[in-house]
Formats: sequence, C-alpha cells, structure tokens
Amino acid sequence: MASVTVRNIDDQIIASLKAQAKANHRSLEGEIRHVLAQQALRSARLQEFRERTEELQSLTEGIPQTDSVAMIRADRDR
Repeated sequence: MASVTVRNIDDQIIASLKAQAKANHRSLEGEIRHVLAQQALRSARLQEFRERTEELQSLTEGIPQTDSVAMIRADRDR
C-alpha cells in the first residue's frame, strides 16, 4: 500500500477527526483512511451516475419532454 503525508491541516479539522475516530473506535490514522475511502467511493458512484444520466439523456435526444411543473399545476387546478 502507498503512504501519504499531509501537512498543515487545520487544528479544528484534526480535532474533529479525532472525535470521529473515538466515536467509531478507530485510531486517527484509521479514521482518515476510512474518510478517504468513503470519499473515493462516493466520487466513483457520482461519476457512474453522471455517465448513466448522460446515456439515458442520449436515448431521448430530440424527443419533446413533458413539463412536469405544468402537469402538477394543472392537476392542482382541477
């Protein structure tokens, strides 16, 4: 596994991470690894979502879409 050194982290951030680590029964280093892993997974899922959204949009390209706001307002006005 690779190692990373991060310098000049704000004291408040370190205090927050220490509190999270304690609450999660992890060391500070373990908590930082966890936070980094979660963020990396979140970023990957977000990218996958964006790609899927673009794929779905391309399937309906050029097809007029119904304005849902207008439909909801019309339904309320009945």
